[in-house]
Amino acid sequence: MQTDDAYDPPCSNAAAPPEEIDSLPQPASGLVLVSTPIGNLGDITIRALDTLRHADLVLCEDTRTTAKLLSAHSIGVRCEPLHDHNEDHRIPGLLERLRKGAKIALVSDAGTPLVSDPGFRLVRACIAEGIKVTATPGANAALLALTLSGLPPHPFLFLGFAPNRDAARRTNFAGLRAAEQAGLAATMIWYEAPHRLAEMLADLATIFGAREAAVARELTKRFEEIRRDTLPALADYYATHQARGEIVVLIGPGAVETGSDADIDRLLMVALESMSVKDAANAVAAVTGTTKKAVYARALKIRHN
Repeated sequence: MQTDDAYDPPCSNAAAPPEEIDSLPQPASGLVLVSTPIGNLGDITIRALDTLRHADLVLCEDTRTTAKLLSAHSIGVRCEPLHDHNEDHRIPGLLERLRKGAKIALVSDAGTPLVSDPGFRLVRACIAEGIKVTATPGANAALLALTLSGLPPHPFLFLGFAPNRDAARRTNFAGLRAAEQAGLAATMIWYEAPHRLAEMLADLATIFGAREAAVARELTKRFEEIRRDTLPALADYYATHQARGEIVVLIGPGAVETGSDADIDRLLMVALESMSVKDAANAVAAVTGTTKKAVYARALKIRHN
């Protein structure tokens, strides 16, 4: 039974006082990181729009993409590109403008700046120079996918994009599996390109086994899709179904195993791609707690098959 002390009054439809909407005034100068929609243009915030309208300059990955957002909200501020290929070159000039009192907004094509997007080096340079850096929070694909996945929401580990090359990707996943054996227990999150999704899921299934997982696609857009299943099932599905759009891959935390044969073999297959039988056996034995002799015997069997 709910007591009076615990009673929550119904929401009021009265307008909030202006000071509650704008309790944090816009900075007169400095760098502002502005989160933008990840698909639906209606997901822009009031503060983000106000920041963009009053900026002296908007830095963006692709001026054409940002121009669509600004045009949709009748904002005529000047845009200039800032991306991985020109960020270092542009930093000195941008710092000079900021020192003189400019207010510069930094956006990515979609979502929160710096999260698998350019801008980190500029932010570090501003902090080193004592230039004010602030942000307007907003959409983020990784967090939205996490809340929709049905997987444990915390702790989670965001890993950006997996390595492009097959061997490097498998080695990276094997390292994460080893970290789990050492005690890491978290839902893991990656971004991935559509043309690499099937291969990535196949590698995840090889390393992590029949783990609960989810693939989120086209979040906030017309064809939004969340597919939840085991890693092998998702790998099989996307092996025959071409994915489209922006993709987030998530896997749930797994139990720490004490060196099961299947787990040892998965790690050995990855290690043997770049190590000798002896070195692979030593590495996997250290991770799983199994004797070197037993792991070496399994490594020899795998190598000779």
